[in-house]
Amino acid sequence: MGCADAAGGWAVPQRWQYLSAAPTWFPHWLQNGIYFFIRGFRALRSLAPWRGPAGGPDHANIFAMKLLLPVLLLASAGLLSAAKNLEVYFIDVEGGQATLVVPPGGDSLLIDAGWPGHNHRDAERIAAAAKAAGVKRIDYLVITHFHTDHVGGVPQLAEKLPILNFVDHGTSVETDKDAQILFAEYKARRDKGNHITVKPGDTIPVKNLDVRVVEAAGEPIAAALPGAGQSNPDCATFRKQDADPTENAQSVGLAITFGEFRMVDLGDLTWNKEYALVCPENKIGHADVFVVSHHGMNISNSPQLVHALAPRVAIMDNGARKGGTPQAWQILHQTPGIQDIWQLHYAVAAGKDHNSSDTVIANLDEACQGDWLKLTAERDGSFTVLNSRNKYEKSYKK
Repeated sequence: MGCADAAGGWAVPQRWQYLSAAPTWFPHWLQNGIYFFIRGFRALRSLAPWRGPAGGPDHANIFAMKLLLPVLLLASAGLLSAAKNLEVYFIDVEGGQATLVVPPGGDSLLIDAGWPGHNHRDAERIAAAAKAAGVKRIDYLVITHFHTDHVGGVPQLAEKLPILNFVDHGTSVETDKDAQILFAEYKARRDKGNHITVKPGDTIPVKNLDVRVVEAAGEPIAAALPGAGQSNPDCATFRKQDADPTENAQSVGLAITFGEFRMVDLGDLTWNKEYALVCPENKIGHADVFVVSHHGMNISNSPQLVHALAPRVAIMDNGARKGGTPQAWQILHQTPGIQDIWQLHYAVAAGKDHNSSDTVIANLDEACQGDWLKLTAERDGSFTVLNSRNKYEKSYKK
């Protein structure tokens, strides 16, 4: 509150005092507008012909206040409306994974933490996305599996953001020296927080979001999700690949539901393990958005899985020279009902025929700035995807 001036009006406090009264999530343009309006209001009050009796409010001042009120209400309503939506940042960690999920007014969920090293590149990119989303801590960190491009970045990330809950499938199945060192480094950080080992059918208690574990430690959910369970005609043509003994086949897979919107992320789950999720019946159901498994590699993303999910949009967290294989891209491209395949990188080896248009690719050059893709979903199932490189945005109706 200001102090009375000699003329009986109110002195203008320092600028920070005005802004400290505004919510911290007000954008700068709105904060500045409040500040300059109050300055203008004081200037009006200082003009003697405009002043009311005994320095009280007059018609001009009342008119100005009435004019400002609906403007602020409209601005605030727009902000509150935006705050009711789900935001997902697909962060470029150069062929690893780091997906930040921010439901309205609730907890933050990060799926994987990218690579170690690279001068803290991935931790800094995750922290930058968190700042843009207004996230100051990671409430739930889901590590899909214990490979370096997914779990290696955890120690560096923990230096930048507090991590409260560590969610994973338990212990690495890989026993070679490098794998055990990697797991031990992660476990040292995990032991400082709360550890949650998940199994199929579990839910992760993220506020304002339904996060269901559909796969973990090599096992699928036993029963279909609500609304799923349809028979899958593509199962008859399934052909197994070689068995996968690695951590990829142990991946934690998630079905994330926000109102009528659903996104499916299966980590690096491989071909044979996909079968039990969708054959002989589709236990997941349809997805609005499919986070392409295993960075778009052809040892994942079987037609049986992708066609059963029938996504409207696929988002591929590939690198310039990792993932994004022509075979996986073509399966996605030929999936009935799919509208777009968004990519974090142009896949160099795939060529123009097996890359999406430049418009929906976040990073075109191998040496890049690490631009992200951002998805904003509404409860009715409609959503938009934004390419931060070129600011191109496309909306998808419910």
